[in-house]
Amino acid sequence: MMSLQPAVTWIKVEKPTFDLVGVVLGSFRLAGILLLLAFALGILFGVALVRARRRRPVAFLDRVSLHLDPLGTASSTGGRGK
Repeated sequence: MMSLQPAVTWIKVEKPTFDLVGVVLGSFRLAGILLLLAFALGILFGVALVRARRRRPVAFLDRVSLHLDPLGTASSTGGRGK
C-alpha cells in the first residue's frame, strides 16, 4: 500500500545566464528588418504618388478655357498681331 521508495522533492537546475550579445544582435537584426521594410514602403508610396499625379485627369475647365503663355513671352509679332 505505501511505497517505501524515497520521494523526489527537488531537482538540480543550472543557474540561468543573461546572453547580452544575443540580445544586442537580435535588436540589430530587428532594426535592420524594420529599416528595409520602411525603405520598401517609402519607395512604393513615392512611386504611387508620382504615378497618381501624372495620371491626374484634365479638368473640364482646363480643356475649354484659354491658357496664358507659361513663359510669359509675347508672340513673334511683338504682341501687335498680324
